[in-house]
Amino acid sequence: MIAPDSFKGGLTAKEAAKAMARGIKRVYPDAEYVLVPMADGGEGTVQSLVDATAGKLVTAKVHNPLNHLVDADYGLPGDGETAVIEMAAASGIQFINAKTANPLVTTTYGTGELILNAIKRGAKKIIIGIGGSATVDGGAGMAQALGARLLKADGQPIGFGGGALAELAQIDTSQVDPRIAKATIAIASDVTNPLTGPKGAAPIFGPQKGATPEMVKILDRNLHHYAEVITRRTGQSVEKLAGAGAAGGLGAGLLVFTNAQMQHGVDLVIAATKLKEKAADADFVFTGEGGIDFQTKFGKPPYGVAKACKSVAPKAPVIVLAGNIGRGGNSLYTTGAIDAIFATPAGAKSLKQALCDAPNDIAQTAENVARLIRVSNWHTPIEIFLLNLRH
Repeated sequence: MIAPDSFKGGLTAKEAAKAMARGIKRVYPDAEYVLVPMADGGEGTVQSLVDATAGKLVTAKVHNPLNHLVDADYGLPGDGETAVIEMAAASGIQFINAKTANPLVTTTYGTGELILNAIKRGAKKIIIGIGGSATVDGGAGMAQALGARLLKADGQPIGFGGGALAELAQIDTSQVDPRIAKATIAIASDVTNPLTGPKGAAPIFGPQKGATPEMVKILDRNLHHYAEVITRRTGQSVEKLAGAGAAGGLGAGLLVFTNAQMQHGVDLVIAATKLKEKAADADFVFTGEGGIDFQTKFGKPPYGVAKACKSVAPKAPVIVLAGNIGRGGNSLYTTGAIDAIFATPAGAKSLKQALCDAPNDIAQTAENVARLIRVSNWHTPIEIFLLNLRH
């Protein structure tokens, strides 16, 4: 079983898995290889799930955070009923710069358009990763794209962005596509920030999206007002919910306007790829990512893979390959899920050179580990059975 995350800046999860397999095959050419590219709900999740399930990418024309039309991709995994969306594809910070960054006006409208596009294509379940946004609009733009009418006191629609939320007085969901309520949405996020307050969306995430200190105050006040109107009009209270502040409050918007639940990103990917089922008869598990340290055990893919595989194949050693082993990496051994960790770079080199050499270095490290396995006289269960018969 080979199930790595991406080596960011160097290899996608699929490319990393292929590099590991290539190295091991030099030692065990006749082994059975099951490759399952992994992710944690952030960047690369769409591609990993498409690769792992023989799915496909779909391109839709949507509005970016500045309300300009752009092409954005999302994934349709092989089951035919699930869609995988990275909100950053439509509403990401890559669409703004130092001059245009302004969360008072940036909108999640395009993310709503992606959700609607997937629903219209027959998706009954949507996994949405909500990292890397350029917005602090509480998911209001997303709701508007789905058909919700966010209205001023005079009945006219409010504008886009976190600044427009101050004028919100009424919410009308009568025109939301009924298929939205029937679809289940899994929010892939490990962010636990509430919508408002000192640890809320505006003070924690606003500055990185271009918010000045004065904007942060306005945005936090507007999100509080937004939450009050939501409670008054829908009966839902989301202001203090853990995760409601994720992606500038998109977490709150999804919880209010769709049939959504917060889940750990790596757990969603493990379930969607059926990793446990595929790992049930594994003899060895290889995983990894660009960097391993003490934080890995707090929801990173290699640790998630290790736990999942150990639960179904407890005797299969779990081996982690990493571009860098950082502070506290050895603490992973105390978890009981990871058996060995190896750094992949061959010799001292610049980061640029390390990224360039990553495919060969990963393959070489995987081969070295496989050679160690072979000389240690390790046998698969079937080999042990045959040896016992001979004796």
